[in-house]
Amino acid sequence: MHIAEGYLPPLHAAAWTVAAAPFVVHGARAVVRRVREDPDSKLLLGAAGAFSFVLSALKIPSVTGSCSHPTGTGLGAVLFRPPVMALLGTIVLFFQAVLLAHGGLTTLGANVFSMAIVGPWVAYGVYRLTRKAGGGLGLGVFLAAALGDLATYCVTSVQLGLAFPDPVSGTGGAVVKFLSIFAVTQIPLAISEGLLTVLIVRLLVRVSPDDLARLGIRTRTSEEVAA
Repeated sequence: MHIAEGYLPPLHAAAWTVAAAPFVVHGARAVVRRVREDPDSKLLLGAAGAFSFVLSALKIPSVTGSCSHPTGTGLGAVLFRPPVMALLGTIVLFFQAVLLAHGGLTTLGANVFSMAIVGPWVAYGVYRLTRKAGGGLGLGVFLAAALGDLATYCVTSVQLGLAFPDPVSGTGGAVVKFLSIFAVTQIPLAISEGLLTVLIVRLLVRVSPDDLARLGIRTRTSEEVAA
């Protein structure tokens, strides 16, 4: 869902950058605080960023000016909370734009807002609600990763619809059009991302249960992961 370099009108690109900036600044402070309070979490922080980088680099062409791909932000949102992912996601998107020509610098703010801000917040909210409702860790992680991914694609569709309204049906029609086109590839990708993220968390439960406990991730039994 990376919007390509130069694809958004300058005013739209600037507006999304302004909207994303406070979240990224807050995220930078959250990362500094996390590392200061728990230096041992640096390895998992790096792993969460790398997971997002690798997954979101696996792009499938979708609509003109964008693409479909997993986001990988649900894992970091569950482990470290959304503010941390705002910074990690921004770093991921910046290096993808510079090194892989995936996304762009002019559209960085828009891409950060959809993938590094809205996606993680939706993922974390879904995870918390699922757990409070009595759902297992595996179910919570699956829904968080999958719905966080879908939330990102929904926001990207709105961004594109606002920038390029349909001549007949206007902005609303354009948003529906982008949503429909994205859905063909994005829904299967979201499900796949949810399943992969559950596998990663199951591995962490086995090899780093103490680290997860410090992060407040309840792993009462290994069977709960598969729930």
